[in-house]
Amino acid sequence: MAKLSHTDKNGIAAMVDISRKKSSERKAVVSVEILLNENTFNLIRSNQLAKGDVLTVAKLAGIQAAKKTSELIPLCHQVPLDNIDIVFELDETDKKIIVNAIIKTSSSTGVEMEAFCAASIAAVTIYDMVKAVQKDVIISEMKLLHKKGGKSGEFNR
Repeated sequence: MAKLSHTDKNGIAAMVDISRKKSSERKAVVSVEILLNENTFNLIRSNQLAKGDVLTVAKLAGIQAAKKTSELIPLCHQVPLDNIDIVFELDETDKKIIVNAIIKTSSSTGVEMEAFCAASIAAVTIYDMVKAVQKDVIISEMKLLHKKGGKSGEFNR
């Protein structure tokens, strides 16, 4: 039976001891979707919102979130991040933005949580930037798309 990694032998929350784990190249990719109405989507695409360049601000927020993950999630390690990228896909048909957070490190622990924090904060930042023109934005479908490195190997959704 699989055991939760963040509990000790008594079932009490505990930080994972990574001191004996080998460093390796690790990567995580998380995506999240932001569903918009046509007007809001077009305002973002044409960079016409009064608050400014939505996607640039969201990208910077996502990068900052990845750097702050260990301060937000109590049992996360401080991981040296080799690269953080936030990539936006604009889906014209469904009027949605897909945020992809791509995080890389050469460390002894993975960066999935950093990718989740980056993607979610980028998405919430988009909401913050557009809430004056649309309040019913839907943020959905946050998921791990890819992970590589470490004992558990590679994962692809």
